[in-house]
Formats: sequence, C-alpha cells, structure tokens
Amino acid sequence: MKKLLYNLRKITFANFALPLRTLRLSAFLLASTATFAQQTISLEKAVELAKSNNIDLKIADKEIEKQTVLKKAAFQPDPLQVQYQGGQFNSADYDHNVSVQQFFPLGNITKANRQLQEELAKLAEKQKALSSYEIEKAVTLAYYQYLYGVSIQKLNTELNDIYTKFLKNAELRFKTGESGNIEVISAKAKVKEIETQKAQLEYDLAIYQKQLQFFIQTNENIVPDSNTTLQYTFIENQENTKAEALMTDFYQQQISVYQKEVGTFKALRTPKVGLGYFAQTIDKESLFQGFTAGLQIPLFGGVNTTKAKAAEISISQSQLALDKNKMMLNLQREELQNNFKKQQKNLAYFQNEGLHYADQIIETAQKSYANGDMSYWSYISFLNQAIDIKKQFAEATHSYNQSAIELQFPNIKNN
Repeated sequence: MKKLLYNLRKITFANFALPLRTLRLSAFLLASTATFAQQTISLEKAVELAKSNNIDLKIADKEIEKQTVLKKAAFQPDPLQVQYQGGQFNSADYDHNVSVQQFFPLGNITKANRQLQEELAKLAEKQKALSSYEIEKAVTLAYYQYLYGVSIQKLNTELNDIYTKFLKNAELRFKTGESGNIEVISAKAKVKEIETQKAQLEYDLAIYQKQLQFFIQTNENIVPDSNTTLQYTFIENQENTKAEALMTDFYQQQISVYQKEVGTFKALRTPKVGLGYFAQTIDKESLFQGFTAGLQIPLFGGVNTTKAKAAEISISQSQLALDKNKMMLNLQREELQNNFKKQQKNLAYFQNEGLHYADQIIETAQKSYANGDMSYWSYISFLNQAIDIKKQFAEATHSYNQSAIELQFPNIKNN
C-alpha cells in the first residue's frame, strides 16, 4: 500500500538559517553599491505577497491537486487478462483458443478508496494552513526587525545632532578661553564615532531588508511602510484560538485519514467477481464461443486485517500526539504570556517616564553647558545617561515586539 501521509517541510527560522547567512553577505555587497528604488509596503500586503509567492505553498497546492486527482483512481479493477491457447487439446487436430477475462471489485472498496483520497486532500489543505501560519509569523518578525533598524538609525541621527551641537559649543568655549582643547578633541571623537556607527547601521538595515525580501520571495526592493507604528499591535485572545485550532484541525484530519485507511484495508478482504469470454476451434472448425464467470476469494486475508489494526493504532497515536501538543502549547503560551507582560511593563516605563526624563536631561544639560553653569565632565555624564535611556527604549520596544509576535504566533508542533 502506498504511503498515505505526506510531509511538507515546515517553514521555520531554523529552515532559513543557512540562506540568511548568505543574505548577510549579499546585503553587505548591496549596501556598497548604488541604492535602488524601494517600494514601501504594509504588513498586511507583505504577508499577502509572501503567501502568494512562497514556493512551499505552491508545492502544497500541487499536493492538494494531486490528492484530488487521485480520487479518480478510486475504482481499481484488475488488469484485463487475455490468453491464447493453441495445440491438440480437442483432438489430433491443431486447434486455437482465445479468451479474455476481467475481475471487478465487489462491496465498498471503490467507495472506501474515494473517501480515503478525499480525506488525504483535506489533510494536504490542513498542512498548507500550518505552513501559511509559519510564513505569516516569519514575515511579521522580519517586518518589525526592519522597523527596529530604522528606529536605531533615527536615534543615531539624533545623537549626531546632539554631539554636533556640543562640538560647536566646545569650539566656541575653546576660542573664548573658557575651556581647554580636550573638550574639542573629545567632541570630535564622539562625532566620528557616531558617523562610523551610521555606516554600520546602513549595513544592518540592508541585511534586515534582504531578510524581509527573502521571506516574501520577491526580486523587488520591498521595505516596510515608514508610517507604520514601531510598536506591534497585539491582538488579545487571538493566540488562544488560531494556533490551537490549526493544530487540532491537522491532527483530527490525520485521524480521519487513518479511519478511512482502516475501512480501505477491511474492504480489500471482500471477493472480486470476474467475467470472461472465449472463442475457439474444434477439429479446426470454427467458431465456437462461450462465457465464463468466477470469484477471487482472499482466503489469506490476514495481511489486510493486520494493516487495518496497524491503522487503528495510528489513530490512537495521532490522538495522543494531539493531547501532548495541546499541553505543550498551553505551557508555551503561559511562558510567552509571562515574558510578554514583563516586556510590556518595561516598555510602559520608558513610554510614560523614561523618555520624558531623557529629553529633560538633554535639554537642561545643553542649556547649562552653553551658559557655562555646568562643567564639561558633568555635561558628558548627563548626556550619556540620557542617551542610554533612549537606547534602552529602542531595545525595550524591540523586545516587546518580539515577545508580542511570539505570543501572537506560538510554535505549533505537528509531528
């Protein structure tokens, strides 16, 4: 019996590890060449394009098509038997005999085969739904990874503005004799450091763009819409239904396949009826004709009985796997929820207080330093504190987005 279940390669980040390493090298090369026109795209459109372009989903569509086509093979008569006999089987004369015979399945075997193929086609659809879910998760993570890169670039630009202004003040104070040359040298060094970081960030952003482009599987230079809010919009309770529903549907459909497989093996134990026709010569005189009828009785039907019992065991295995993975999904969800709440609380601090403090520190320190009310070293200390807060905010937002997306799309086990 042919293998009834098929495996479609699960789309996870582990599957993409090697290609992404290649993408990193490509991104570095692309970042050093001329900038191509980029097309901005919303997250919804990115997911739609990815599902439309993805080769694995196209393969899944072909699997569904194949299983649907195989329904036409549900009726499986035996090959037509054609036999010729020549010789002295009637008398001393050399006579001829030609016969044809065809056996047909009885009972529910045709119906059982058709039902089995219908369930296999549905199983292929459930597997495709799981793969589509993984693609949506991968695109969403890559999309917000790029937005994170953009936020770091904006922070770098802001820092450059701050230290450029600081450099001007330091040069002015040096000219008027209010400070030493050390302030100017330090400011110039910091500005150069920020400019160097800017170039590195451009490479990082090129990598993030290629990762997104890879998951969407397009040759176009697609980037996220700059108007998209940096913070991922988490949909409450969706994670409690979609992942579990997809996983449950897959295993229940797998059980349905095994149930139909049991019925198919049992149906194979029924006899087959055969009809035949013969024509022959007798003493070289022709034409003498006749018909035959017969039965093929599977006296040794233990093989199909054993296969039916094995399929019944597979039903129990699939049910146990479903119960196990439901439990694992619930445990995973609890862990993801705790991490999400932690990241949510951390982000809330920066949004409600942290950023406000950072802006106040920068504004006050700049004014005080420009007016000569603050020493150089105090100014640098306060400035570094404010900058660190802004960096932490960017990291907190990124960590929140990752935890929210993981909670929205928990991993689904289907093996």
